[in-house]
Amino acid sequence: MTVHTGEPVGTAGPALGEGTAAMIMVHGRGASAPSILELARVFGHPGVSYLAPSAANHTWYPNSFMAPQDANEPHLSSALELLARMLDQVVSAGIPRERTFILGFSQGACLASEFVMRNPGRYGGLIAYSGGLIGPEGSTWDPVGEMEGTPVFLGCSDVDAHIPVSRVHETEEVFQAMGAQVEKRIYPGMGHLVNRDEIAYTQELLSSVPAS
Repeated sequence: MTVHTGEPVGTAGPALGEGTAAMIMVHGRGASAPSILELARVFGHPGVSYLAPSAANHTWYPNSFMAPQDANEPHLSSALELLARMLDQVVSAGIPRERTFILGFSQGACLASEFVMRNPGRYGGLIAYSGGLIGPEGSTWDPVGEMEGTPVFLGCSDVDAHIPVSRVHETEEVFQAMGAQVEKRIYPGMGHLVNRDEIAYTQELLSSVPAS
């Protein structure tokens, strides 16, 4: 699948392989790599190499994450393959999965969650701001593999116009069944955004990584 092949990758922090950890940051629909990288400055961890791929036309897949998956092809498969290549690049640079974080917001959070569920193992963490696993209402997931205690953060409003809170609960159940350590925080009445509490949690998670 080549939909997203050749799109630029934004970076922040030390060059890949020169830091002690890495974070792959996945932007939302209509956004960009530079926009999600603004969070890297907020997180402020000097040992993390931040990598932010760009979606073709600023969209990872054309329809809702709750549409039938075929309706989002070939874009979805291309996006998942791009994340797989990026993870391989990180590991090849000497950063193990155990010190690699995958973070996304909105459509990017859905893509990040789906990728980690399909590619289980011990990561530094999955951070999903306002997102959940991909699939239509009534979907069930039967993942193969264990998360081996990977921290998984799920933060979302209870009235998000794009992400039904029921899907956040379902995503929690799937990752718990896979052996992840899930931290789910539902924020009453919040808009579709990233709040200070979510940022503070991420900073705390990153603090476990040595700076040098």
